[in-house]
Amino acid sequence: MAARTIVPIGGGKFCDGLARYLAELTGQTRPRMLYVGTASAEHPEFALRMYDRFGGLAEVSRLEFFPWPPEELRSTVLDQDLIFVGGGNTANMLAIWRVHGVDELLREALDGGIVLTGSSAGGICWWDKGVTDSFGPQLGAMDCLGFLSGSFCPHYDDEDNRRPVYHGLLRDGFPGGYAAEAGVGLQFVDGELREVVGCHEGAKAYRVEVRDGEVVEEPISARTL
Repeated sequence: MAARTIVPIGGGKFCDGLARYLAELTGQTRPRMLYVGTASAEHPEFALRMYDRFGGLAEVSRLEFFPWPPEELRSTVLDQDLIFVGGGNTANMLAIWRVHGVDELLREALDGGIVLTGSSAGGICWWDKGVTDSFGPQLGAMDCLGFLSGSFCPHYDDEDNRRPVYHGLLRDGFPGGYAAEAGVGLQFVDGELREVVGCHEGAKAYRVEVRDGEVVEEPISARTL
């Protein structure tokens, strides 16, 4: 059975080293990479950035849902080595995916050994639950795809309210999980954390949970790319 690899990224920063890292995880010399920009309403500037970042590393294509999904939606998703989900509104993205069955196709992709990754919304979406601003400027909790157990909070060092809101949710019964600073990726293989990588020296991820009624953070230093 193929390894099931997911790399949630904290958002707020990206770098060439992280792009190379993701491409190399596929084991392919020039992997096929699908960019999914649903969360940003398929903003063309964001798509161009991905072509610029990955164009020298992979054969990049994109999945768009407007005015409608591609006729060969299944092969568009599953004939890939790497799928990268961009940031934006997580709730809107998941709603569109579910209408068209892309959530189930992504699960097939994961089971088939395709590397799944993404930043911010594209990092939250793989978990049971995430901390999101999908419903307005205030932050809150939302249910996600459940490919990874627990919860995830991106933007841990570049948005002031993320940490206190996450801590409050945890004290109210939110499942423990992980938080990531800007430009930090967490590689999970078969549901277990394998490695933490980052775009700058000193970057960190955190294992965050409640113990004896108190929120506890365990920092995990990222390997600089």
